[in-house]
Amino acid sequence: MLDVIARLMKSEPLQNVSPADAFALAGLFDEMPETQAWIKDRKRQYLWVNRAFLQNYAMSSLEEVVGRTDDDLSPPHLAAHFREGDESVLAGRVVRNRLERIGRYDHTATWCVTTKLRVLDQRGRPSGTVGMTRLLEPSEIERRGDIRLGAVIAMMTRLDRVMGNAELARVVGLSVRAFERAFNAEYGRPPQQYLKRLRLQIASRRLVATKEGLAEIAAACGFADQSHFTREFRRLTGMTPGRYREAYEAG
Repeated sequence: MLDVIARLMKSEPLQNVSPADAFALAGLFDEMPETQAWIKDRKRQYLWVNRAFLQNYAMSSLEEVVGRTDDDLSPPHLAAHFREGDESVLAGRVVRNRLERIGRYDHTATWCVTTKLRVLDQRGRPSGTVGMTRLLEPSEIERRGDIRLGAVIAMMTRLDRVMGNAELARVVGLSVRAFERAFNAEYGRPPQQYLKRLRLQIASRRLVATKEGLAEIAAACGFADQSHFTREFRRLTGMTPGRYREAYEAG
């Protein structure tokens, strides 16, 4: 653990940690109310989370989380997003200071900066992941002026129409090729693929947070029509938008 702390104090980037170091550092995160932290095993089951994580999911004890996965805690679209991130980290990719939207128990979402590392056992084999995500205040978002954030905000505020990579590149002041490279390096997928997933994430929140009709949600989130929305939603979640809304209302 001392080696890990020394490297952190020197601002040396970490890529992997041992299980002992992960759990030894865990207690520190209970003193950081704006930062959610967690440790998962290779099966993506939670082994530990901090108080901020529990509060975000409206839980009161660690026992409510241990042994569960994101499939148990989050809507399908968010669980799929978290699963992809975990699999990427287990394969050796480091997620460091990634700007992303993190969901809450009430189906709202907020901007956060997320870092995930791989946990290796004594033989150097991947045994899980450790991660943390810190809430960004609105004023901090404005100060960052991050081109990646600028592109994602542009996507979110113009969901009801087609946005090609050329337009997104102009928003952040890059050439199309430079923008595509930077975006793919940060988010692990092309901008248009990310935009499709973003449309579905926001549509799913509107399904449970509003009484809007399916056609209205489809139009607001940039789908060609209700049928297009239904096909894409079923492909991601395994159920139709109407069934998703019914399942949520049933509790």
